[in-house]
Amino acid sequence: MLTQSELVNFALDPVYNRPLDVHPDFIAGLEMNRYLHETKTNREACACVVAKNRRNALTNPLAGHGAVVSIDDALNAEVISDPLRALDVAPTSDGAVVVLLASAGLAGSLRDCPIWICGLGWCSDTPTLESRDWGSAVYTRLAADMAYKQAGIRSPRSEIDVVELNDEFSYKELQHLEALKLCKPGEAGYLTEAGATEINGELPVNPSGGCLGVGHLYEANGAHKVLEVVLQLRGEKGKNQVKDAHVGLAQTWRGIPTTTGAVAVMSNEAE
Repeated sequence: MLTQSELVNFALDPVYNRPLDVHPDFIAGLEMNRYLHETKTNREACACVVAKNRRNALTNPLAGHGAVVSIDDALNAEVISDPLRALDVAPTSDGAVVVLLASAGLAGSLRDCPIWICGLGWCSDTPTLESRDWGSAVYTRLAADMAYKQAGIRSPRSEIDVVELNDEFSYKELQHLEALKLCKPGEAGYLTEAGATEINGELPVNPSGGCLGVGHLYEANGAHKVLEVVLQLRGEKGKNQVKDAHVGLAQTWRGIPTTTGAVAVMSNEAE
């Protein structure tokens, strides 16, 4: 395997899908098209995700792809796999994250304000292209259900203060928001265009800049989301800090072409 697409293609079903030798962005274009069709979401909403996250990354010292990108820039960028445009795709980056886990009894002796894991969920959906749900992120919905049940979250929208989720492609931020039940199907685009997902909005999403602004870190994406939520709950994010953040959610996705995801709910207040 000499190229990135060959590496990603290796994750496809080996009997029916891998021999097709399709580029992974082609699969993302098909999924984006289906998501937009089913939810009646417009491409402008995806362009808003690009503009927001690249702008957030400008003030994040851990981000490598901050930029001023207009909605028109995103809409008129080079076509990758219609309706997917070049700016809809997160640029790749190298990254490493170290997380120290400790028991409840030990955590308090290590830090004055440890961050508590309240709930975890993980799900791997179908590996084949023919049998998956192309319009929604089923893997995230099921993983979130597990995490919410463990954390005692009954109303995600009102109980979660900050969200870091996978936006490897711009439409995935919207799709994942809906799968996390932070809004209704088809509502994520409207919330984004209205500014609700900005750092100072009603539901801050990817104040770090997300994958679009920080970079697509592949296997480290999930650890990066956890890191950003931990820093938010500690109040250590500087210009990217969300006001009064007490409960945060980190979500990740294994990426094209898989349907595997995980969700973690964390808090700076001990139960």
